[in-house]
Amino acid sequence: MSSLLADDYMAITPNGTLQTKEEALANLRSGHVRLITLDISDRKVRFYGATALVTSTAEVQGTTGEGDVSGSYRYTRVYVEGPPGVWKIVSFEANRVLGRGYHK
Repeated sequence: MSSLLADDYMAITPNGTLQTKEEALANLRSGHVRLITLDISDRKVRFYGATALVTSTAEVQGTTGEGDVSGSYRYTRVYVEGPPGVWKIVSFEANRVLGRGYHK
């Protein structure tokens, strides 16, 4: 996972907190985040030169230190190409889908 994240990676978690690369990796190593299933759908990828914007929907079953995080989420990831063919995630945001009235 470390090789996928840019050194200046920044995430906005579903509860609105900011998370650096170091914090994200520490949460994974500690077992703070435990995902049982992660089913991705509705993935869309758009390229803007050396930048790629990826949006998707995910059905998640899992827990964090704060409790159960199971549910539907919308994700946005921003990738930037460094050396040719090497893509790093620079930004990530996840939002819980509260109802079925969202548009695809």
